[in-house]
Amino acid sequence: MKRFAWRLQRVLDIKTKEAQKKKGELLEITEKLAQTRSELLKQKIILRELIENITKVNPTKRMGIQEFFLKSSTTNDELIKKLDFKIIELEMLKKNKIAEVIKVRKFRKGLEKLRDEAKIQFIKEQEKLEQAQDDEKTTMRFARKIMHKEKAKSFN
Repeated sequence: MKRFAWRLQRVLDIKTKEAQKKKGELLEITEKLAQTRSELLKQKIILRELIENITKVNPTKRMGIQEFFLKSSTTNDELIKKLDFKIIELEMLKKNKIAEVIKVRKFRKGLEKLRDEAKIQFIKEQEKLEQAQDDEKTTMRFARKIMHKEKAKSFN
C-alpha cells in the first residue's frame, strides 16, 4: 500500500508553527499586562498608605509633610495615569492577539479537517485498488483452474 502524502502538509506545518508563535506572543502580552497591573496596584497602595500616615502625624509637623506629599503626588498621579494608559494599550494588544490566535487556529483546524478527509479518501481508493487486484488475482486463478481442467480433459 502506498504511503499517504498530502500536498498541503507544508502549509499546515507552517500554520501550526505560526499558531505556536502567536500563543507565545499572547503569553508575553498577558505577562506584561499582569506586571503593569501589579505595578499600578503597588503605586495606589503606596499613595493610600502615605495619605493614612500623614493623617496620623501631629498637625504641627503635618504641614511640611503635606507640602512634600503634594509635590510628589503630581509625579505619582502622572505615573498612575501612564500605568492606566499602558494597561489599556496592553488590553487592546491582547484582544488583537487573541483574535489573531483564533484566526490561525480556525485556519489550521480547517486544514486538518481537509487532511483527514483526504486521508480517508486515499484509504478508500487504496482499498478499491487492492480489491480490484484481489479480484484480478482470483479471476486469473479461476481461469487457470478452468484451463488446467480443459487441458486435463483434452489429454484423456
